[in-house]
Amino acid sequence: MPLGRRVRQDGQDPAWFDDAAGRLVRPYTVSNGRTRPTAHFDLLTMVMATGRRTPACQGPDHAQVLGLCRGPVSVAEIAAHIHLPAVVTKVLLADLVDCGALTARAPAAVSAGPASRTDRALLEAVLNGLRKRL
Repeated sequence: MPLGRRVRQDGQDPAWFDDAAGRLVRPYTVSNGRTRPTAHFDLLTMVMATGRRTPACQGPDHAQVLGLCRGPVSVAEIAAHIHLPAVVTKVLLADLVDCGALTARAPAAVSAGPASRTDRALLEAVLNGLRKRL
């Protein structure tokens, strides 16, 4: 194995990842240069695998995404796990939705009334917890 390469435990092929350089395949190569997904995804959109596999969506990046979608997971989480920009991740997800391998559910809208206000005590508790961890 060449110097600087190691076996990856996150599922990435070590031939395409170098410790010093990072991912050796440019992100937009993964999406064939496409920057617009065929479906609308918010970063909070939840996706989940349907169990259906089609030959059109059998690339290594598609397989990696499908492996992460055994249960409901957000677009943002998937992008973080596969170390790709959100727009490229959305293109991959749209491919998988188009071929029936994934289902997507948009986040629920929150009404803009007094009942939808976030509890200040809850926000302060979260902030204090984050401060303790950092």
